[in-house]
Amino acid sequence: MKIRTRLNPSKPCFSFEFFPPKTAEGEATLWQTLEDLRALEPGFVSVTYGAGGSTRDRTVELVTQIKARTGIEAMAHLTCVGHTKDELAAVLDKLAAARIENVLALRGDAPKGQTTFQKTEGGFLYASELVAFIRERDQGFCIGGAAYPEGHLESSRELDLKHLKTKVDEGLDFVITQLFFDNAFYFDFVERARRSGINVPIVPGIMPITNYEQIQRFVRMCGTTVPMRLQLELEKIKDDHDAVMQLGVAHATVQCMELLQRGVPGIHFYTLNRSPASRMIVTALRSRG
Repeated sequence: MKIRTRLNPSKPCFSFEFFPPKTAEGEATLWQTLEDLRALEPGFVSVTYGAGGSTRDRTVELVTQIKARTGIEAMAHLTCVGHTKDELAAVLDKLAAARIENVLALRGDAPKGQTTFQKTEGGFLYASELVAFIRERDQGFCIGGAAYPEGHLESSRELDLKHLKTKVDEGLDFVITQLFFDNAFYFDFVERARRSGINVPIVPGIMPITNYEQIQRFVRMCGTTVPMRLQLELEKIKDDHDAVMQLGVAHATVQCMELLQRGVPGIHFYTLNRSPASRMIVTALRSRG
């Protein structure tokens, strides 16, 4: 089923993101996480694409297995990094053959050692080109894309919004945002996007804080703002894993409650292949009606 049909403010869906594990232990954890979250009846799950396209085959394999083994709708991430048009076409053909209907089209991050994104010869420089390429091949994919409430690190907010409008004009069906910890950024972004003529569903991306050092790394990588009050509370308890997780879950739950009250079409959780935090948040939200 195409994800765009599941994004409805009157009945918002919850979805979860995973990455391809590198070890047998990691794979066991992933499948247990999927089993734990299955009871929550997610609208869909997504599987990321490793740095430089390093998990290309594993991503295709995982989304295929997830849909077959669990019945959960699965979306494959696809990036421009390190791929020619022919290689990207081959991935799309594999997904279509496996009856995967949903793709998240991304430019991807520059590989390690590169300060700026470099186009692969015979490939694409922009996500908008990848979106257009998928549409032109006309295989019936529902296409999602990325959005950045606080702006992309390589761009200004105004220019970043123009890039998003280009992607939408090329054929995006919906977008999922970068993680954020202050809902004001999301609501301001949606307002600016609508004024710019971007009318597709904008799904907020939420990452529950479960580890102090880990979230500091993500914040540095993504340029995401942690509200000062939350940062100070985290610093007080940073060495107490359980306390950090409780605070992270509480903060994300409050975020999600406000987002749902204001009519978001769904909420996408960045799980890091673990289920407890996301499961606690969704359970709490559903218990509140």
